[in-house]
Amino acid sequence: MLKNSLVANTDAKANEKQICVIDGIRITYLTSRLIRVESGKFTDLASYTVWYRNFESGYFKVSRQGKKILAETDDVIFTIKSNKPYSVYFKDTENTEIFSHQENLKGTRRTLDMTFGEVELDNGFITKNGAYLLNDSKTMLIDENGRFLPREKNLTDYYAFAYGKNYRETIKAFYKISGYAPLVPRYALGVWWSRYHAYTQKEYLDLMERFKAEDILITVATVDMDWHWVKGIKKRFGVKYRGWTGYSWNTELFPDYKEFFAKLKENNLHITLNLHPADGVHSYEDMYEDMAKAVGIDPDSKQTIDFKCGDDTFWNAYFDILHKPYENDGVDFWWIDWQQGNKSDVKGLDPLGALNHYHYLDNVQDGKMPLILSRYAGLGSHRYPLGFSGDTAIKWEVLDFQPYFTANASNAAYTWWSHDIGGHHMGYRDDDLYMRWLQFGVFSPIMRLHSSAIELLGKEPWKYKSEVYKCAKEWLNLRHKLIPYIFTMDYSTHEDGIALCEPLYYSYPNEEQAYFAANQYTFGSELMVCPITKPQHTELNMGSINAWIPSGRWVDIFINQSYCGDRNITLFRDLDTIPVLAKEGAIIPLSADEGNKTDNPKSFEIWAFSGNGSFTLIEDNSKENFSEHKVKTKFEMTYKENKLTFTINPAKGDLSVIPHRRNYKVIVKDLLVDNKVLVFNFNDADINEVHTMTADNTVRAENEKPKEALIRIMSRWQETTVKKFAKYLPFDELSTAEEIKKALKKYRLPKIIKQAIFEHLD
Repeated sequence: MLKNSLVANTDAKANEKQICVIDGIRITYLTSRLIRVESGKFTDLASYTVWYRNFESGYFKVSRQGKKILAETDDVIFTIKSNKPYSVYFKDTENTEIFSHQENLKGTRRTLDMTFGEVELDNGFITKNGAYLLNDSKTMLIDENGRFLPREKNLTDYYAFAYGKNYRETIKAFYKISGYAPLVPRYALGVWWSRYHAYTQKEYLDLMERFKAEDILITVATVDMDWHWVKGIKKRFGVKYRGWTGYSWNTELFPDYKEFFAKLKENNLHITLNLHPADGVHSYEDMYEDMAKAVGIDPDSKQTIDFKCGDDTFWNAYFDILHKPYENDGVDFWWIDWQQGNKSDVKGLDPLGALNHYHYLDNVQDGKMPLILSRYAGLGSHRYPLGFSGDTAIKWEVLDFQPYFTANASNAAYTWWSHDIGGHHMGYRDDDLYMRWLQFGVFSPIMRLHSSAIELLGKEPWKYKSEVYKCAKEWLNLRHKLIPYIFTMDYSTHEDGIALCEPLYYSYPNEEQAYFAANQYTFGSELMVCPITKPQHTELNMGSINAWIPSGRWVDIFINQSYCGDRNITLFRDLDTIPVLAKEGAIIPLSADEGNKTDNPKSFEIWAFSGNGSFTLIEDNSKENFSEHKVKTKFEMTYKENKLTFTINPAKGDLSVIPHRRNYKVIVKDLLVDNKVLVFNFNDADINEVHTMTADNTVRAENEKPKEALIRIMSRWQETTVKKFAKYLPFDELSTAEEIKKALKKYRLPKIIKQAIFEHLD
């Protein structure tokens, strides 16, 4: 039997009160808006997609009506025809949704390998009208011993979701039957260094020292496939071999890998190594003899040990002999780079899915929080974060697709995509593209710099023009500072099923504009990100995004510009920033500790934006059993009649996992007192006590005056002075926003100049 697998999952079998069988069809109540419908041979085993079915049953009535079967709950009535759900009637809205005619809002896909822009996505759980039919009829099952086995033929197995436009509840319902997304370790939320390049041990360590000297904070050190033997195999070992798969350290590059690991650990770096396991284990591997004996092969035969998904003995030896020793030496997790198709020795089993499943479960050791980096293997893959989206071209079109791709994956319950930030290969050199990609990466689930082996494609910030280099350092370090905020959202994904990055229609399902704002997304509970993914406008040397601002007051966290929704607007920014908008009353905790450690901070810098709001910071012990050792600290803010009060409540939970006394610098970025930004300092604050500060006579910072904005934009216009002055004259005596608006409609200016001015007129 496999030692590390899902075995005997008793919760996969529903209880009798949930089940009704009628005319050879089994209908299972899962929630008042989710049922299972089976025909043919029924099964109570877990599938790759669905693990849990044993829940409390509510009102559930099944009846026949002519050739139809009706399954009624408190909230909906499902109609079943021809052995599968056909439609659903929503009692609360009195609408009927037909499952076969849906506007699916799409989910994600296996990989973006070798893509050059927009590509087709698989369907997700979210439809415009809120009903979705999941066909689980061909998904692999998992037996009582943790092995994958194929379905029998001539059966149907459907799950009918009917949550209307409460999209988060749809996703939570899937998590309920499939398992919630695990917590991602804190260290993985920082900045990763990765590159497909044959580093020597000295080169890699020198590079990490360079990052340290440059004060660029890295938390994860990735070593791509060249850590093991990949070249010169035939000459060295007398074996004809392409070199992708390997388990023995290339001692010409890494003469002492244990010393290498130790040096990385001294610099607070976590380690991942790349795997291409498809070609099995060859006779020249250091551990070949042990592997051969373990699987029953004569070592003297030099026979290649094939990769076998259906062999328990192989799997156990695969982990115990090939991987566990390296994990004991310092490997924190593995990057599983499977590219060899979706067939294996087990009929119907995608080897990628098996690798993700077993590797993730095997990674739970000594209280560690498990982690892998791998490709997406279909619905259910959310249980095995993180996702590696593959090798993309260095092109604006690729960047332009990634924000949509990343947020939209929430529709497939897949929330932790990691991209090759900056692009992997091909394309063309563009320093501005690198900067924009970096900015998006900071506000994406995983911030992983990566590129190909070509010497000229390294993503080190100092390899770019000076203004980009300086800006890149700030953005990379901002990502590190954001770890407390992102980890709190990490917990929200794990506990509540709310993704870090969500499409806007999750928060605004009844606003049509939310469905068209494809590249905008929420980033946790407090922020909305509008990444700039197209080249600079040469007329202004600025980038822009056509955005939709939802109702309410929003403030850009970088330039302090405020906006009132509901409206469409084009937002313009210099190369050093993108629009990231905080909602009214937002509270964003940042680490103010020095260095690249990812421990729970001693000191915080909290960015706040005036209004009534609260934020509960969540921290843990960075171990697998976090639920027993988490701690919550609630921040509260009230704002009324120019009076702002900020309160830090006592920490609750296992207080041993955080410092007993902490420093908090609270910057209310859009509020002034005596013409200075409001700042509260809570120094050496006891975590067991309430800490409150109040400021009276505050004033919200004003936006740039309309006339000043007009002059600034027209001054930036890359045009002859004569032409610019002539175009400016009609505006010379104007001052109010309304006057300038009327003049813009009357007098001719380039469209891009008009749009940039209009941003500042409301």
